[in-house]
Amino acid sequence: MTGRGPHQLSHWRRDRRALIEHRLYWHGSIGLADLMEVMGISRAQASKDLNEYIADHPGHLFYNKSARTYVMGDDFETHYLSIEPSEYLADLAAVARGAAVPNSEWIADVPDILTLSIPARGLPAMFVRNVLMACAQRRNLTIEYQSMSTAQPTTRDIAPHGIAHDGFRWHTRAYCFKDHVFKDFVLSRILNSELAAPTEIDPDLDTDWVETIALQISAHPSLSGNQKRIVELDYGMKDGTAQVVVRKCLLFYNLKMLGLDTAPDTRAPQDQQIVLVNRSEVRVALGRKQT
Repeated sequence: MTGRGPHQLSHWRRDRRALIEHRLYWHGSIGLADLMEVMGISRAQASKDLNEYIADHPGHLFYNKSARTYVMGDDFETHYLSIEPSEYLADLAAVARGAAVPNSEWIADVPDILTLSIPARGLPAMFVRNVLMACAQRRNLTIEYQSMSTAQPTTRDIAPHGIAHDGFRWHTRAYCFKDHVFKDFVLSRILNSELAAPTEIDPDLDTDWVETIALQISAHPSLSGNQKRIVELDYGMKDGTAQVVVRKCLLFYNLKMLGLDTAPDTRAPQDQQIVLVNRSEVRVALGRKQT
């Protein structure tokens, strides 16, 4: 890389250069008006930014006279922006839902996007607030909780230290003084809550929250060669396997989400698609979690 590097520029100039790269990569072009509108700068400043970018990174972009805009050059690569397709797709989905997304004004093209419809969860703001405050202030929390293992709600004293999402529901991870273990409590099943005294529970003692396990996955052995190759591409596998590192407290939820919570012959190979290579190791981890 020639010219000035990212760390030699001010925060605002790095941001403007990141926008240039974002528009070039995802939109294919950028004009003076784009910089002026998004960054709130003058035409002279926008022109200066683009010309300085060209001087510092020759061959990365050039002015297309017929199109009257700046387009990507043959030597283009990013220096001020990380290109992560999964993150960009998540931003597009969030924008399509009307959610707030950082730098959403950088996005020039939003295609029609459909996502799965999930029932809204009843999450009273005060109960969520109390859980978050208990985590932040290291305090105990007295809750009235309706579990699926009892017919009636029970009152419990817990010491929350974090929250987690299993892809469907929000949980708080907490020490339960009734059961004397760290466990998950679904936020929508908290019927009442009250902040209590400071807790003496050390979150680092929650080993299943701290420790991780790697799920080793591969394509289902009964798939055809071509089917295996496409599954390997789909899951970013290298040499036929991929590794998914998960916290042990989320192990059950990850297995369920990936369809690995049952024997691989439960479903047709074309539906199952992947199998768990280190199944015995995972079973040991699940057994530990349940004790």
